Amino acid sequence: MDTGDVIRTSNSLRASSRSHGSLRANSASIWRNTGIEAFSRSSRDEDDEEALKWAALEKLPTFDRLKKGLLYGSEGVNEVDVHDLGFQDKKNLIERLVNVVEEDNEKFLLKLRNRIDRVGIDLPAIEVRFEHLNIDAEAYTASRALPSFINFHTNIIEGFLNSLNIISSRKRPLSILKDVSGIIKPCRMTLLLGPPSSGKTTLLLALAGKLDPTLKFSGRVTYNGHGMEEFVPQKTAAYISQHDLHIGEMTVRETLAFSARCQGVGSRYEMLAELSRREKAANIKPDPDIDIYMKAAATEGDEANVVTDYILKVLGLEICADTLVGDEMIRGISGGQKKRVTTGEMLVGPAKALFMDEISTGLDSSTTYQIVNMLRQYVHIMKGTAFISLLQPAPETYDLFDDIVLLADGQIVYQGPRENVLEFFESMGFKCPERKGVADFLQE
Repeated sequence: MDTGDVIRTSNSLRASSRSHGSLRANSASIWRNTGIEAFSRSSRDEDDEEALKWAALEKLPTFDRLKKGLLYGSEGVNEVDVHDLGFQDKKNLIERLVNVVEEDNEKFLLKLRNRIDRVGIDLPAIEVRFEHLNIDAEAYTASRALPSFINFHTNIIEGFLNSLNIISSRKRPLSILKDVSGIIKPCRMTLLLGPPSSGKTTLLLALAGKLDPTLKFSGRVTYNGHGMEEFVPQKTAAYISQHDLHIGEMTVRETLAFSARCQGVGSRYEMLAELSRREKAANIKPDPDIDIYMKAAATEGDEANVVTDYILKVLGLEICADTLVGDEMIRGISGGQKKRVTTGEMLVGPAKALFMDEISTGLDSSTTYQIVNMLRQYVHIMKGTAFISLLQPAPETYDLFDDIVLLADGQIVYQGPRENVLEFFESMGFKCPERKGVADFLQE
């Protein structure tokens, strides 16, 4: 073989190798392209399927549309009836909406608020005013106030003779609140501070409309300008007691679910109907998870409302949700968990004004901070009204509040923004020492 034949043979081999390489590259690129198109086609099919199901929901009458939603599951998007949501479906829904409470709760509330604002619905807000409140009581003093056997029967006999006007009452008048006036504004967290026996509980009860009828009451309390005689304040406001009174034989979940059924859903259904009507007119498609949550929250008569699962999550009660509450005879949850159950009982309801009395008793500072921070997010985003009494709050918890009300001997010493309280007392000659908590300084 001569030199020319060798050169031609080598050139032909190089050309064939180049052609084979180009074929392999083309085949690889073809497979890559078809893979991308296959996955994109799959995602497009899912989006199209979801759009078709949502379009079918939009064609239903309003009553039927408010009962159905699209729920994400292991098999994709499914149309479900909110009345038939299972336990696991509700749990998975809450996990998607609020996976980590510290990070996701505010995002979840902002999604709710953005959906409402997008169609121009104005959330209702409540401003509570109290003017010239005077609350007096009559009580036995000194040794007669002791709950002894002799005093008990003596009080019965004296009460009977007093009702016949034979003898005068031996009770002494006690003034609890003396000409107290103020405003509790919506969208602001208000902290009530004061030493023991200063009248904090009585003030909260008076504002919530749950004052003892045996007390002498004068003055005026209004909600958005309407007096207590014009509406039922118990449907608008919720008072959270400092005493934990529960049925020991019920679990934590059953306790909250029973409270939710007793309180009802309030105006949630009417607002959801108007929201759905405006979204349909504007051709707006909401987030499926937010949509099904709001529809489930507006469902009456549900044994375990989705709001119950949400409150269990944000209050850190999931770990003991199926544990008996317990009492003196039945072993149950801890004291701190009972305190959170007491708070959760009222939060599952539709009340917009919250009056909370010593909700931090028995809780550590981190748990108190978490609960107050959750309430702060709700009040600021959903236009709530909160008047909270705390005993010696930690500095980081104190900084979460917007307004301060300082009560002493039945009179308001200060009411105003938190930022101005130290400046006010410095002008009065009382300066807060360095390295001392502001709340402790105010209590003293």
